[in-house]
Amino acid sequence: MDTKLTLKLNQKIIEKAKEYASNKKMSLSRLIEAYLQSLTTENNTSEFEISPFVKSISSGTEIPSDLDHKKVYSDYLMEKYK
Repeated sequence: MDTKLTLKLNQKIIEKAKEYASNKKMSLSRLIEAYLQSLTTENNTSEFEISPFVKSISSGTEIPSDLDHKKVYSDYLMEKYK
């Protein structure tokens, strides 16, 4: 039996997830259901392969709320091309 679930997520993540689901020709609900099933099933034989991007979302890495990602990326590029 299917049950409705309401989630509050970052808009950019939702847009990326919708695009990912569309590319895989599946609904976002089905994608999330498959992901949650893979997390809660001991035998990890899901019919869907979870992409590294989706797995990275659950990495547990905390990003500071005041992170200036443009500055971080700029610093990275400055260091890379020294």
